[in-house]
Amino acid sequence: MQPLAVHHVSINVSDVDAALAFYVGRLGFSQRTDRPDFGFGGAWLDCGAQQLHLIEGTTPPAVGQHFAVLVEDVDATVGELRSSGLDVGDPSPVGTGRQAFVTDPDGNTVELHQANAV
Repeated sequence: MQPLAVHHVSINVSDVDAALAFYVGRLGFSQRTDRPDFGFGGAWLDCGAQQLHLIEGTTPPAVGQHFAVLVEDVDATVGELRSSGLDVGDPSPVGTGRQAFVTDPDGNTVELHQANAV
């Protein structure tokens, strides 16, 4: 097997509308319209060339799992999100980049990652 890329990540959310307000309204993802009816609530979102799938269900406890969103300028992103009322961690170095963390309404952790920043 030779993987080409990550196509999508799925996360559980208890309230799809609240998650859409966060991911679309605050983080700038866009909602797709081609999600089939699977018999349970959810939504498909685009973030660049990758997707985030929201699945209505019980959110597991946070024990380090997260996904990262690549941003151009983590400091500007943190400032923008904080000015909109979100609680975002301070940016810190990681490898050759910088990262900060924010949680969605269900406690799912999202890393904001700026590559080649140090």
